[in-house]
Amino acid sequence: MKNLEELLAEAGRAHGHLCAGQVLGVRMALYGLRLLDIDNPTGKNSKRLIIFVEIDRCATDAITVVTGCRLGQRTLKFRDFGKMAATFCDIQGNRAVRLVALDSAKNRAMQMYPELQNKNLQQMKVYRELPDEDLFAAQWVRVRLDSEDLPGYKKPEALCSQCGESIQFGREILREGIVLCRACAGQRYYDFL
Repeated sequence: MKNLEELLAEAGRAHGHLCAGQVLGVRMALYGLRLLDIDNPTGKNSKRLIIFVEIDRCATDAITVVTGCRLGQRTLKFRDFGKMAATFCDIQGNRAVRLVALDSAKNRAMQMYPELQNKNLQQMKVYRELPDEDLFAAQWVRVRLDSEDLPGYKKPEALCSQCGESIQFGREILREGIVLCRACAGQRYYDFL
């Protein structure tokens, strides 16, 4: 496993810049891996880890750099809860830990580095230094993962009887014997013009 500074440099390159969220995401990922005792998430353990992120911000990019988990590999799941939190699931060990960034770390940044006028710089410095337990609340949780949530899951495609689009990975909805995609079943996030 690379050291913190190497991972921060890699995260900054992948994200386009290094910011407090990147530092927090790298630290969160390292802590989650340590708690699950996974030492090589991108190598021999690449199919062992699934992560649920709860925010679509900078930290999420850093988590993907450290862990190798990606949406396209079905090992990264996004739940838009608007929280700086992530749940690290060890599918081999059937255990999971949810980490939440503590707001108190932001306050500590202002207290520890008042000479730095830029709060992002304050937070970047503190997020590098504070112990994991002062940055994150950790809670062991149970996550129900269905077979269709796992990497490598395959199922025959279905066709939506209303729009005709194909539906993969068992995401169709059967309503009164009619196959519908989620959009046609009323879960559309877009409107037609």
